[in-house]
Amino acid sequence: MIGLATGPIASKQSNRIPTREHRLPVRVSFVIDRLSRAGTESQLLALIRHIDRSCVEPTLVLLDGTDDESRSLEPDDCPVLRLGTKKLLSRNGFAAAHRLSAFWQHTRPDVVQAYFLDSSYLALPLAKLMGIRKTVRVQNNLGYWITPRHRLLNRVMRRMTDQTLTNSEAGLDAICRSEQLSPRRVLAIENGVDHERFAGFDSPCRNPRSIRIGCVANLRPVKNIDGLLGAARSVCNRDSRVTFAIAGDGEQRAELEQLRRTLELEHCVAFIGSIADVPQFLSTLDIAVLPSHSEGMSNALLEFMAAGRAIVATDVGANARLLDSGVCGLLVAPGDSAGLAAAINRLIADPVLAQQLGAKARSRVETSFSRQSMCRRFEDFFLTMAQSRLTVR
Repeated sequence: MIGLATGPIASKQSNRIPTREHRLPVRVSFVIDRLSRAGTESQLLALIRHIDRSCVEPTLVLLDGTDDESRSLEPDDCPVLRLGTKKLLSRNGFAAAHRLSAFWQHTRPDVVQAYFLDSSYLALPLAKLMGIRKTVRVQNNLGYWITPRHRLLNRVMRRMTDQTLTNSEAGLDAICRSEQLSPRRVLAIENGVDHERFAGFDSPCRNPRSIRIGCVANLRPVKNIDGLLGAARSVCNRDSRVTFAIAGDGEQRAELEQLRRTLELEHCVAFIGSIADVPQFLSTLDIAVLPSHSEGMSNALLEFMAAGRAIVATDVGANARLLDSGVCGLLVAPGDSAGLAAAINRLIADPVLAQQLGAKARSRVETSFSRQSMCRRFEDFFLTMAQSRLTVR
């Protein structure tokens, strides 16, 4: 598979992108476990909703997708197949493969693009067996949690994958190292954000009587919310005007709430659970924090930037690239709670700096990481993947 330049860090080499004239839509079947408001799922939904239908004709396959949240997020203008299975090696799993085969026989995709492990294990071998021309696997995290078993399965899967996609240069390098893949078979297509949803927000740190700090994250160990609580204790003990709000839910919620009690932070730290309206939540913040141990290209960080918030983020994954090496926000070492606290305190003490960083962050998103730019990069990628089948049906 040849490489494709989709931006300044798209791949290790550049190739010409075909023109769009006289091309029929590429039929792309996206396959994912279920829908949620998490970063990868949100980016996929945005892509489906905003991609040019004269260029790409999408369908969506959900490995499970039967829960209320997933069903409520299904796009209206895209055929959706729910397979209703949580376990591949089961009678239900084999029935799901049969249903998916029938669906693809009807929709005749040119490209199958799978997200996450179970969806890839089902979709990519089946696509190859059915003679679907191109298969794509998406891997946006840096593989911090991959077990030896999954690493072995991924090496088997790469034989059934024409192209692996990730969303950052850090992800590209990690995949090439861990799976011994040629950079020609791995491509980075950067995320984008609909910055217009975040228009009209006040500048951060304008109210001298109160400072509200927050983050949006799944409550899992990799997000380092326990480290953020350690920083919150230091910041709140120093300044009584400060409160923290943590949006999101997950496996660590009870453990983190217990840690909040242990640190005696109930008066200044709130866990508000999952939120449907991220822009509204971010409009209430002065400072947004991303304390993760690992990231690819963070959807939350793009949203913080689009909202024009003053930002403190750990220097992992694509965070430094998004924040232009600290020009648009403060970067600290991962796992450094004292560093997080110091950076937050710096922004509290210097509201002019906070406002300048927020303005620069929003401008950078508008210029380099818009949703339109992301969709255009995917459209060109799909045209290249399927160009040999576009002129004749």
